[in-house]
Amino acid sequence: MSFGPKLEDQSRLILPVGKQIKAWRKTNRKMGWGIRDEDFDHIEEPPPMTEADRRQGYIGALLCYGFGDDGAGHADAVLSGKVAWEYAQKRWWKKTWQCEYIDFDKADHIRLRPEAPPRPKGFYYAKFQPGEKLQRLTVSQARKNFKNETGLGPEGVQLLAITHKHFQDLMNERKISLMALADYDVAPYGFNDFFDAAQMFCSEGILGLGIGNVDQNYPLFGIPTIRFQ
Repeated sequence: MSFGPKLEDQSRLILPVGKQIKAWRKTNRKMGWGIRDEDFDHIEEPPPMTEADRRQGYIGALLCYGFGDDGAGHADAVLSGKVAWEYAQKRWWKKTWQCEYIDFDKADHIRLRPEAPPRPKGFYYAKFQPGEKLQRLTVSQARKNFKNETGLGPEGVQLLAITHKHFQDLMNERKISLMALADYDVAPYGFNDFFDAAQMFCSEGILGLGIGNVDQNYPLFGIPTIRFQ
């Protein structure tokens, strides 16, 4: 199954950084996250998109935020996804669905995959490739091909819940692929038995957070990638 619009049109899907900052400010106030005004004031300009980026399917830069601490001086990538999902549940409380096997509060159920780069604390940019070009691969296959890129983790939840809510409508209309979050390992039964990856989708107006086996292909799901530059 193919999705549109074509890649040359998809660059229009990524909002200017000013609108992304506005979305973060609004959500921060609603949720009381405590992101300081000075943190907003010191957000730098997004990294430029190079010709090499565009040839490889990257369409723009996402403004993301790393919450908490992983104990090694980096953000807590699971917490960073959890708080964004909690906002989605509050904002669309009758129009969200969460797989029963995702438990953000249990480290033996969900983690940032060990090979993934740690996420920075505070605001950071991630160049975004929406995933259609990897749509025929499994998450395991895609991960083996990662070089100077990685999969979505908290960035995917923040994208759909905070900065680019219009992606929900595009998914719902099947104009873009659904998203595998390849940097989130999920152990559906706990005990650190990680064999699934998180997935996000929107169908019939419901924003969903689910899981899929890393060795199985899901035809409707792309595997988006990001670069930190």
